[in-house]
Amino acid sequence: MKARCHLTGSFEVALPPEEAFHLFTPVGERAWVDGWDPVFPDPTGETDDTLPGTVFQTHADGDATTWVVLERRRGQMMSYARLTPGHRAGTVTVTLAPASAQITEVTVTYDLTALTETAQAELEAFAEGYSAFMRSWHDTIAKHLSPQSH
Repeated sequence: MKARCHLTGSFEVALPPEEAFHLFTPVGERAWVDGWDPVFPDPTGETDDTLPGTVFQTHADGDATTWVVLERRRGQMMSYARLTPGHRAGTVTVTLAPASAQITEVTVTYDLTALTETAQAELEAFAEGYSAFMRSWHDTIAKHLSPQSH
């Protein structure tokens, strides 16, 4: 079993990078990720949730994950560190590049390390399903952006 996985996937979003950027911020993901509700221990974090050093927490499947914004380049990239105690730790980086005037190529890279043997199996399952995970991001964002959803 591998304790560390480096996973990368790409898809397109029907927005220019400057507009697509907000979809991958802590607050912006609320619009399209079911159940995503980041909590900011410092309430000023929501004022500029992309500021490097901003800390927030999410809860999913009974686990709390702490996130820290590592780097941002507006319209180009967001990078986060994340820790789910007893499960995994690592980074998530989202890069945006223009595919055309109104289309953005989004590349999402997870670099995760399992913290326990049980977490190794969870991480392997995540890695096996990564392509489907990226397709779900694409499909969910496309649905969110479609005129019928507004």
